[in-house]
Amino acid sequence: MRLLRSFRLGGLLAVVAAALLVVAGCSNNEESETGSDISPTTVQVPKQDAIAAQLPDKVKQSGQLIVGVNVPYQPNEFKDSQGNIIGYDVDLLNAVGQVLGVKPQYKESEFDKIIPAIQQGTYDVGMSSFTDSKEREQQVDFVTYYNAGVQWAQRKGIAIDPNNACGKKVAVQATTVEDTDEVPAKSKACTDAGKPAIEKVKFDSQDEAVNALILGKVDAMSADSPVTAYAIKKSNGDIEPAGGVFDSAPYGYPVAKGSSLGPALQQAVQYLIDNGQYKAIADHWGVGAGAIPTSVINGAVS
Repeated sequence: MRLLRSFRLGGLLAVVAAALLVVAGCSNNEESETGSDISPTTVQVPKQDAIAAQLPDKVKQSGQLIVGVNVPYQPNEFKDSQGNIIGYDVDLLNAVGQVLGVKPQYKESEFDKIIPAIQQGTYDVGMSSFTDSKEREQQVDFVTYYNAGVQWAQRKGIAIDPNNACGKKVAVQATTVEDTDEVPAKSKACTDAGKPAIEKVKFDSQDEAVNALILGKVDAMSADSPVTAYAIKKSNGDIEPAGGVFDSAPYGYPVAKGSSLGPALQQAVQYLIDNGQYKAIADHWGVGAGAIPTSVINGAVS
């Protein structure tokens, strides 16, 4: 897991996010105490000619959708043991491609270079858990497809209240927003009220944080909502959600400003929502809590 992209809006956080690219990611398709990574799933979707007709001529003629992506960010986009880019985002965009009758071609890129490359026409679309923000909407249009925030987890049956965790040990991955902002703010609220501080326990990888929770070395874990949901699914019932998702914001696919690709993608995502394939993919990856009922263009909340 890397910096919560719901908060990757400012210059400082963008620098931090870029720096995190050098941090070792979670192992792919390897056994650990957190469980095995989930394999990709596929759905069968017929091409929808009326939606596909809206594609830009370049995409129609090539039959390909050139996608800029930055990995790893489990479970949304990461590599398996064979080096293939897999994940929830990948399965969903592959299904979108079926609706449009085109094949996504994934091109790895540094996160902060994807939007400029879309503006320059190098990529047709970005797929890297981008948060749709008012600031980014000045540069590109966004097609929303998910809602993400912060989610705590606890050991099964041992209740923890994220809003009253004073004196508890809480695992986080180092340099994430949960480490730098969210848990420290909750801890300060404790001490301001004359209560014990939260003991924040930092780990280099998300798997280490999850293992610490499973083994009872900490009382809770805080991470991005899809990351926590994925960890819960992999744990085979050892851990469960602690409270709801908070500080939510939409993920979206960035496309060139004013491009007809935006409406085509939005209608393709909505088709998958309306016909059940979207839910099947989200549930397969354990991230159904962030599923949305309606895809929109430029749905930023801040």
